[in-house]
Amino acid sequence: MFDRFVGEAHIFEDREVLRHDYLPERLPHREEQIRRIGEIVAPVLKGARCSNVFIYGKTGTGKTAVTKHVLTHLEIKSKEFNAPVKFCYINCRMVGSEYRVFTGLCQSIGVAVPFTGLSVGEVFERFRTGLDSSKSIFIAVLDEVDALIKSRGDTLLYELTRINETLDKSKASLVGISNDLRLKEFLDPRVFSSLSEEEIVFRPYDASELRNILFERAKIAFSKGVLSDSALNLCAALAAAEHGDARRALDLLRVAGEVAERKGAAVVNEEHVREAEKHIEHNRVVEALKNLTLHSKLVVLSVYHLKKADIHQANTGEIYEVYAEICDELGVTPLTQRRLSTLVNELDSMGLLNARVISMGRYGRTKKIRLEMARSLIKDVFISDNRLGRLIDYDPKCLSKNVRNRG
Repeated sequence: MFDRFVGEAHIFEDREVLRHDYLPERLPHREEQIRRIGEIVAPVLKGARCSNVFIYGKTGTGKTAVTKHVLTHLEIKSKEFNAPVKFCYINCRMVGSEYRVFTGLCQSIGVAVPFTGLSVGEVFERFRTGLDSSKSIFIAVLDEVDALIKSRGDTLLYELTRINETLDKSKASLVGISNDLRLKEFLDPRVFSSLSEEEIVFRPYDASELRNILFERAKIAFSKGVLSDSALNLCAALAAAEHGDARRALDLLRVAGEVAERKGAAVVNEEHVREAEKHIEHNRVVEALKNLTLHSKLVVLSVYHLKKADIHQANTGEIYEVYAEICDELGVTPLTQRRLSTLVNELDSMGLLNARVISMGRYGRTKKIRLEMARSLIKDVFISDNRLGRLIDYDPKCLSKNVRNRG
């Protein structure tokens, strides 16, 4: 089973170079952003607190890579200057709760906190006390902070943006990274004004820039002469057409190489890229569904049940009825209809739902919403969820009324 793979000529020299978490020495086409973030955090080298900064941009625009790049070099410089600087990077989508965010912050300064059992307030107080005792300048990077805010609210950010008021011997700054340009809609104005002392927006890469990024990585990742120019160009063009996402471009290139490797091909060509695109698209939808916040999952589930009842294009009111009933079944407090409408727009921008406004003549306009994926895919993803699995076969009572009204 493995002899052919091991024995034949290799497509890859180092496929890890094409992974998202690989941090190259040079980040093409992000020199301006590197300079700006560097200038913002530089005061910590002289013992001063730097401004809080909020970084916006769609997935795959280099936000995380640039931030880690700058802080890596800042850490080296801080040792040269003997500056008491401490750093902590937390991906809020991965940790999922305020408790675990504060636990990660505590661990970064050497404060032990149990995995569970304390109140969020107690963990925050331990972090605050430990930070003040460390007599340091602390920079916390909260990546994908929008995922946490949408599911849990902005209490965590409120506490962190006010922490310097209670510190005597230390100072703290925040770097927030968000994939959602509309995040300020979810934040209390006081929190947003404190957090966004500086703002940087990362624009998407264009096809030419993506090609340069891929070319730099491909030189290290692939064996010499195995990658065709046409395959490289197609990866860049496909990713540029979908929000200029460098992660998608790298995924396409890596999976195309793996497809060619499995087929025993000597050269990675356009056909392998096309096959990789189909494979990634399926996986992308599955991962997107798994990583949604609870209420976004409930919105998708509501549209799922409407379609199951042969209501293929629902309006916001119909979705909200089903959503509210599902929330009641779960024992979860439902969001307002206005917040649900915002979630529908986000799911639309992710390609999971299709929401279009249609004219009703003298009756005004209405939004019609439908699923952009097969119901079987939603069932496969949610059936394994301990909390939501039983709701797949749940029959919302309000649906019979909706179907009757439609009839």
